[in-house]
Amino acid sequence: MTDDQLGEEDIKIITLARSARARVGSAEGAAVRDETGRTYAAASIALPSLRLSALALAVAMAASSGAASLEAAALVSDGHAPGPADIAAVRDIGKRALILHIAPDGTVRSILTP
Repeated sequence: MTDDQLGEEDIKIITLARSARARVGSAEGAAVRDETGRTYAAASIALPSLRLSALALAVAMAASSGAASLEAAALVSDGHAPGPADIAAVRDIGKRALILHIAPDGTVRSILTP
């Protein structure tokens, strides 16, 4: 799959992830889409006693809201592609989920398929 093959729903989670990142000036923003089409967006947090990546937090929000599975996830960052822990979090409830790594300007950096 290439970036020109992304569907409207994939573009939507990219937009949500970019917005979450920009809203709080975070290093990362992420969004996931569950099996019903609901979306969950988050920014990374770095508190003295709690650090969570944006993708891990978005997955946690989906799971805590009762999502049974994930269809897709998007991570927006200046940095590297999602790390092993983030990929594992998505795969825990989204074995077949598409994982998109997006630059802050919206450019697709990589697409991880199951």
